[in-house]
Amino acid sequence: MAVTDQRATFEALLCELVTDPQVVEEIVTAARSHAPEIARLSPAESRRHVTAVLAAGRGSVGARPGTREPDFAAARRLGADRADQGISLAGLLRGVQAGRRRAVETAVARGRDAGIPDALLLEALLDLDRYADALQRALVEGYRRAEQELLHSREAAGGRRLLHRLLLGEAAALRPEELARYGLRTDGLYHCLVADAVDAVAARLLERRLTGRGALAGVVEGRLVALVARLPADGLADAPMLVVAAPARPLEQAPLLHQLCVAALRAGPSEPAGLHRLVDLAAETALAAQPVLAELLGDTLLGALDPADEFHRELAATALAYLDHGQRLDHTAVALHVHPNTVRYRLHRIQQITGMPATPAEPGARWSVPQTVRWWWALRTWVRRT
Repeated sequence: MAVTDQRATFEALLCELVTDPQVVEEIVTAARSHAPEIARLSPAESRRHVTAVLAAGRGSVGARPGTREPDFAAARRLGADRADQGISLAGLLRGVQAGRRRAVETAVARGRDAGIPDALLLEALLDLDRYADALQRALVEGYRRAEQELLHSREAAGGRRLLHRLLLGEAAALRPEELARYGLRTDGLYHCLVADAVDAVAARLLERRLTGRGALAGVVEGRLVALVARLPADGLADAPMLVVAAPARPLEQAPLLHQLCVAALRAGPSEPAGLHRLVDLAAETALAAQPVLAELLGDTLLGALDPADEFHRELAATALAYLDHGQRLDHTAVALHVHPNTVRYRLHRIQQITGMPATPAEPGARWSVPQTVRWWWALRTWVRRT
């Protein structure tokens, strides 16, 4: 028999070998008997992976170096699955080596039974051994990649648990090494950021941006919360949601800062998306904490307005815009896209209907602060309610 024919015969024999159920079972048994960790898995699980790896190897039989790129996807998946199942890398490799030896023993025995000379067997097995080495590297690669992903996932889960403990007021009970693991210090000052992120994808993207800056971030009670030593320089201008940031304070104040930021979001500030300071939303936050008083104020000062009357709603909105823009007719007109005389007329009409104080006649004159707060709060409550 010519050497070429003998080699073709052995390659055909190898192709039959990798699909032979008896051979698969022998390899599975060898792997499980030499690797106790693998033996903890069900035989069906081991059989499934061995079958997949052998099937992938069938395509490389007879290939010459550089002529065909073996497909090691199945091997990478096997490595990833073993990492996910908690099998150690050493345990995985013990099973792989045992199965590999059994496969070689079977191939040699069947080759000799087919009359293949030992020299040709050795040459063919060296080619097969190179493939087996590459396959083992793919196994390790898949295992290591999954191991890193699992580690990061566990780190993230641990960070979220730590964040919950901090926000529940357990900062004093946390050990410095627990905080240091996530980049925090007991003597550090941190901004508390809260985003009312209803979009899970947007929340995850924002969380990645913040944690990339060394922050501890996670979802708490449906909102994205982060503790950061420095606020993002870009102000999160492209964030698709409103983000409230408290001033930097010690960790023991994190629970209070978190509550204030949540209250600011609940106040429903009419601010654009992006980062906003808690102190800039102080008025809305404080007033929103007194809903009963707000309702009484609105009913008392604006009781003459009819919520069903579109003109009355227009008057209230104009008066609120006037107070929002520093009692400046020109600024209010620009914001409402009307002529200043239109603003002046509407203010005059609401003053007649409700008794709201007249606009100061002197240039630059303003209402007193308490007077402004009362009417601004009443108008805001009335407009939002209607």
